[in-house]
Amino acid sequence: MYWRLSNLYFWFFALLGGLLPYWSLYLEGQGFSYLQIATLMATIQLTKVMAPSVWGWLGDRTGQRVRLVRFGAITGSLFFAGVFLEPGFYGLLLVMFAFTFFWNAILPLYEVITLRVLGSKKERYGKVRLWGSVGFIGAVALVGGLLELVPIRYLPWLLLPVFAGIAVSAFLVPSERGERKESAPKGSLKAIVTHPAVVAFFLMNFLLQVSHGAYYTFFSIHLEQHGYGKLSIGLLWSLGVIAEIGLFLIMHRLSTRFTVRQIVLGSLVLTMIRWGLIAELTGLVPVLIFAQLMHAASYGALHAVSVQYIQGFFGKHHHGQGQALYSGLTFGAGGALGAWMSGFLVDGYSTSVAFWGGAVAMALAIVVTWRGLQPPPKEA
Repeated sequence: MYWRLSNLYFWFFALLGGLLPYWSLYLEGQGFSYLQIATLMATIQLTKVMAPSVWGWLGDRTGQRVRLVRFGAITGSLFFAGVFLEPGFYGLLLVMFAFTFFWNAILPLYEVITLRVLGSKKERYGKVRLWGSVGFIGAVALVGGLLELVPIRYLPWLLLPVFAGIAVSAFLVPSERGERKESAPKGSLKAIVTHPAVVAFFLMNFLLQVSHGAYYTFFSIHLEQHGYGKLSIGLLWSLGVIAEIGLFLIMHRLSTRFTVRQIVLGSLVLTMIRWGLIAELTGLVPVLIFAQLMHAASYGALHAVSVQYIQGFFGKHHHGQGQALYSGLTFGAGGALGAWMSGFLVDGYSTSVAFWGGAVAMALAIVVTWRGLQPPPKEA
């Protein structure tokens, strides 16, 4: 059962590892402008605004989450095949929108399936989910190594085995256990969402993802401009994920020693420093390694705190809707806007200026957090 659950995590994040660090380089090699690259990369984030809510609603409505995961895996792979037609900018925009809409459907559904299959053994979730990080790191290193040997235009072909792995593993997913329907939701969702602390929380996370726009869209191009090879780029991306894993392993200790407010403010300050270091000191390898280790704060600590924050404010009756809002408003809307804005900055100035733009977004997030963030209420 363990390997059947972890299998899909491995292949899903392996695709992310093969796509995220190198796709912008592939688009650049295809002759697209920086603004076009930003628009295409923003599509990956934009579909997160609607996909989690649509597919989550379908899963709750039909109860057929396993079938929906399989449908998303097969349909997403078929749409990705449109890349091989070399459809031009608008055609590729449509291909990426369709592909990511189905691809982004898989993970939220699968998280529910995994937790329900584990049942009372939810403490084993970390060991299952860990294989996603292994898949990401393995794919980043392998694809980066292969791209040292073959031109970047072959990247879609290198990703085909990963799509096959996702499709096969989707059909090995065990059926989830039945669960009794919850009673009618208690409390008003509107009252929760309009609470000043919750508004500050979502605004902080929105600005956080805006600041990541330059990183997820132009980090690889930025490194290539400073003389780094494909394998070196991949290893630097992997270093960020390794730091994130390390943070997750010690997060429970940090949570007992520091308040939510302290962890968030500290992480935001480190993130602002990280973007400044990447903008100005990219040529210094030790500094760049240090900046990548800060991914533990930029993503690891802030994501871990955010998941608990949503659980505390939204409770079990609105937890699903809270997670959907968190994914859509921050990773989706914030990530898409950040990618698009960074495209304008790179097109008009440079990749370094785009990272300084991220630092400015972090400064605003620090002000919002300092003035408005409050700890979530403890559940009874």
